[in-house]
Amino acid sequence: MNKLRIISILFFLTVFLSCRETVHPSVVKTEKPDIFPDYTGVTIPATIAPLNFKVQENYSAIDVIIAGCHQGVIHIQDKQSLSIPPERWSKILSQNKGDSLCITVSVKQDGNWIQYSPFAVYINNDGIDGSLVYRLIAPGYEVYSKMGIYQRDLSSFKQTAIIKNTLIPGSCVNCHSFRQSHPQDMSLHIRGKKGGTILLTAGTMNLLNTKTDSTMSNFVYPYWHPSGNYIAYSLNKTHQVFHSSKDERVEVVDLASDIVVYDVRKNQAIGCDRLMKKQFFETFPAFSADGKTLYFCSAESRKIPDDYQKVRYNLCSISFDPETGTFGDKIDTVYDAVAKNKSVTFPRPSPDGRYLMFTLIDYGNFSIWHKEADLYLLDLQKGKSRPISKANSPDTESYHSWSSNSRWFVFSSRRINGLYTRPFIAHMDKNGKVEKPFLLPQKNTEFYMDQMESFNIPEFVSGKVDININALEKMVEEKRVTQVGYREER
Repeated sequence: MNKLRIISILFFLTVFLSCRETVHPSVVKTEKPDIFPDYTGVTIPATIAPLNFKVQENYSAIDVIIAGCHQGVIHIQDKQSLSIPPERWSKILSQNKGDSLCITVSVKQDGNWIQYSPFAVYINNDGIDGSLVYRLIAPGYEVYSKMGIYQRDLSSFKQTAIIKNTLIPGSCVNCHSFRQSHPQDMSLHIRGKKGGTILLTAGTMNLLNTKTDSTMSNFVYPYWHPSGNYIAYSLNKTHQVFHSSKDERVEVVDLASDIVVYDVRKNQAIGCDRLMKKQFFETFPAFSADGKTLYFCSAESRKIPDDYQKVRYNLCSISFDPETGTFGDKIDTVYDAVAKNKSVTFPRPSPDGRYLMFTLIDYGNFSIWHKEADLYLLDLQKGKSRPISKANSPDTESYHSWSSNSRWFVFSSRRINGLYTRPFIAHMDKNGKVEKPFLLPQKNTEFYMDQMESFNIPEFVSGKVDININALEKMVEEKRVTQVGYREER
């Protein structure tokens, strides 16, 4: 390195360091700072992106010291926004994995520094899948707006589009689903005149026409069998109901619904009369961790739309034999929500087979606009259920999914402003103890104030999801769609 470059670097460091003001607080408060997002006391994985935040009051400068319990210190001072250097953040997380960080915040007001009580951020040893996949969608009801399925790297702020509905004008992309966080096994629907179900199996892509002469609709809500050989889908005829109340905007209700299991190897939907009863609405299927049980939501059919507020779903199950692709004879009620004047939606068994998480609401299954919607946890060994108090809020908690090791879960919540769903991540240990969740970090501290789209159906994935958009577009334009077969099991 030449002498001139050394002098330039030393000059830059001198100017940079001299710009940092020494903090001598005039006031030391006993309370913690009011920050957004609220990262005080949260538990995070050691590979998460920097927890950038802002203080919820007026100030002319902010000073933040992040100290590891074992080693490492990050000191940041800026005028308004906090931007933690990613490399230094990653290093301090690694240095203090299994312990915690102590974060001290000071703000400058009217020429004086005010220091708040430090708060902790806990770094858990349990790993987490590398990415989160979600749909970004603007609020809307009748018309398909601009939307897309996106993948976010959890260790950074990098977001990439998997597919946008602009690929096929007038279409909707929805219901993305993965086999136990595997990015190469994916189901995704394109709704519209040129639509179909995109099926990735071991990275190979096919476009399916899933409507048959024996089924009421195309495939709707999916859930993969752990083997990858089957996918359970609901079949739904839906109707929208609009509320007059400002707090209750819209309902999506079933006029009819059934459940089938799609045999991936045979390209065949398997129907079962126990899951296709006209006197019941069956929806939201989910396979158990061992693949031998199919959970689903079931409600007595009602006259719609007149009685939509009387529709309540129980959590039910039926046995399934993956060797023969056949169902058991008996349907069991796993959680009797109707007896509690409640309704179950989104059953999601943990990959380790110990727990099942679901959303509980007052009626119906379209929980996203239900302020009373809360997350519940069912211990499958003990048969006991409880609300997840650490994750719930006075507003909506709705869709949720597990990490592949069952130690983390992500859920969508409207707790910030009651309008947009945002993704929160929480840790849960093997005994079912849940820690305070944290909002998905963003580079810009104003991101969630400026973002006018909801995060829909957050799902963990372990690697990059790769859809060949050019090949898909050609497949759609040339109408190279594979027709799904059907067989009835009695």
